[in-house]
Amino acid sequence: MSQEAPTPSARQAELLEAAYQYAIAHGLADLSLRPLAEAIGSSPRVLLFLFESKDGLLRALLARARADELALLDRVRQPQSPAGLVPAVERLWTWLAATEHRPLLRLWAEAYTRSLVQPDGAWAGFARATVEDWLGVLAGFQPPPERDSEDGAARRTLALAVLRGALLDLLATDDDARLTVAVEHQLALLHGSTTGG
Repeated sequence: MSQEAPTPSARQAELLEAAYQYAIAHGLADLSLRPLAEAIGSSPRVLLFLFESKDGLLRALLARARADELALLDRVRQPQSPAGLVPAVERLWTWLAATEHRPLLRLWAEAYTRSLVQPDGAWAGFARATVEDWLGVLAGFQPPPERDSEDGAARRTLALAVLRGALLDLLATDDDARLTVAVEHQLALLHGSTTGG
């Protein structure tokens, strides 16, 4: 039986949220406890007490980022969402391409990359978990015969690869018009392969 993490105190939850907003604005690469603590009205000592270590704080921040990601995916899963992989990817891309989401997505990209190049410690498993989250959501939009087939798995993998690649390009260039055309082009191909066209 797995042990559940203790429920955070109100102060810990408050500081985590403030630290998360700080991380969205400043990133995680050069996160230093002293400037972070000063910016959020705390002290390094309090942060170390509440999160046990800098890695503990980083893990909490990554869990908070993943919670935002899962909330996004939940919104895409809402009943008013059209069924099918192509409409799901259209809706996801619209959200990803929105300018106001760039700070959060930069934080996600940083954590994803760190998880690949530093697979141990605070970053461990972040990239794999997000891939599994997204593939699970995309699978949920596929009708069961497609979802359970090798072709269905390949189609959702391709859809995720297109979204992730376009997102990284978007974060590097801010060229949402070019990338939206590219995503739409790939979706037309994906739709054509579904309908047998």
